[in-house]
Amino acid sequence: MQLNRRTLTNGVCATLVCLSAGTLALPTTALAQGKKASAVLGMILEPQGLDPTIAPAAAIGEIVHYNIFEGLTKINVDGSVTPLLAESWTMDPDGKLYSFKLRKGVKFHDGSAMDSAAVKFSFERAKDEKSTNKAKKAVFDNISRIEAPDAHTVILVLNNPDGNFLFRMGENTAVILHPNSAAGAATKPVGTGPYKLDAWAKGTSVTLSKWDGFRNPAAVKVNKVTFRFINDSAAQVAALLAGDIDGMPRFGAFQNLKQFESDKRFTVETGSTAGKGIMTINNKRKPFDDVRVRRALMHAIDRKAFIDGVLEGLAKPIGSHMAPTDAGYVDLTGEYPYNPEKAKALLKEAGVTIPLNVTLTLPPPPYARKGGEVVAAQLAKVGVVAKIENVEWAQWLSGTFKGNFDLTIINHVEPLDYMAYANPEYYFGYDSKTFRDLAAKHAASTNPKDRTKLFGDMQRQITKDSVNAFIFNTAQVAVGKKGLKGMWASSPIFANDLSALQWQ
Repeated sequence: MQLNRRTLTNGVCATLVCLSAGTLALPTTALAQGKKASAVLGMILEPQGLDPTIAPAAAIGEIVHYNIFEGLTKINVDGSVTPLLAESWTMDPDGKLYSFKLRKGVKFHDGSAMDSAAVKFSFERAKDEKSTNKAKKAVFDNISRIEAPDAHTVILVLNNPDGNFLFRMGENTAVILHPNSAAGAATKPVGTGPYKLDAWAKGTSVTLSKWDGFRNPAAVKVNKVTFRFINDSAAQVAALLAGDIDGMPRFGAFQNLKQFESDKRFTVETGSTAGKGIMTINNKRKPFDDVRVRRALMHAIDRKAFIDGVLEGLAKPIGSHMAPTDAGYVDLTGEYPYNPEKAKALLKEAGVTIPLNVTLTLPPPPYARKGGEVVAAQLAKVGVVAKIENVEWAQWLSGTFKGNFDLTIINHVEPLDYMAYANPEYYFGYDSKTFRDLAAKHAASTNPKDRTKLFGDMQRQITKDSVNAFIFNTAQVAVGKKGLKGMWASSPIFANDLSALQWQ
């Protein structure tokens, strides 16, 4: 999920260079050359760990995916899928058997071989009944058999065809770890990527340095990259202007974009994301277990006012848990138009006593904190009094994401994460046999026409049940110093591919 889910910092530290008496200042050219060997990028949230195969936060992938850890395939900025640890593959006509040929000579950072045994271990670990891999139900439970006939061949047999399987193999949930180092990957990640962990200053930054043993060292143009955590939008602006960071791939201060667009020291790029910004509703708590109450909440929210007031218009309204960029997307925004009177009528029909007092839990990202104020004001107009509770990211993950909440605002950034609605234990507690049956039929179908129809039916079912209040699909804005190239301006997945980063 992104959950995206992005976190916090204790502030922004300005970079100061102090020259004492008798100290020789380096020539400007030398400083410039040194600068071009490294980069500092801003991130909104700090992850709680660095192993994307055991934890849900999308912020993990922002640091490690394609940099420290790699998978069999790679999802590129345009959404295309290309080989990575697998140099090629074949698929049986029925779509149930994939045979991957692995690249030869690939090593982990500790010198261990990346071979079929490591792939088999990684996927069996993800399939294990104790696994906390967020793709377990959607991806790994569908793998019925894993074979490693030789060191460089992996055969995966599926229970049901999955038209998105090669894409799934490029997500951070499917990165390959070695049996000897997997247990410590959350704090000491050991992968096959071009970068290794250099330092983690908790609450402030993570620094990655170029790994000399990478199979294609010429592809890495920046020797050291530091991710600095800045959740406050004003601090993001200050850090860029002061030169404390070189770029911010997912800039959150949309209200300041014109300032950077008119400043010749910076470049601004706008792209798309797979994000679904929602007001999540705890379906297991009264009175939200009544669909009429959930529908009332949806009618109470003015999506356009939210998008214009919180996101400076840089988003599209959504009506289900699907992004407009997804193949098979159905526009369902007309199902619950902004209608406060309808919302009041539904609450009355459900027997809700007004005022209805609820808690609206908000994680640190600006879309949530600022958006929460807008939503609370809109809910108040229909008699729902939302007490705002601001929490840090770690609190959100340990409390809200465990089901301890009434309402919350979050941007689910993972692509094609609709299978979360087939899991009654997921944090919003949606339990629908109808949806699970549709999802099972979709997974089992090999007919493209049928799959498209079922995909639409799943979206309609989620909307009919008004599981959550679906609000926005935000654009992505990347702001960087002029000369810094290669930051992703779009996010088909939540990653920062540092191998594309370079100074010009």
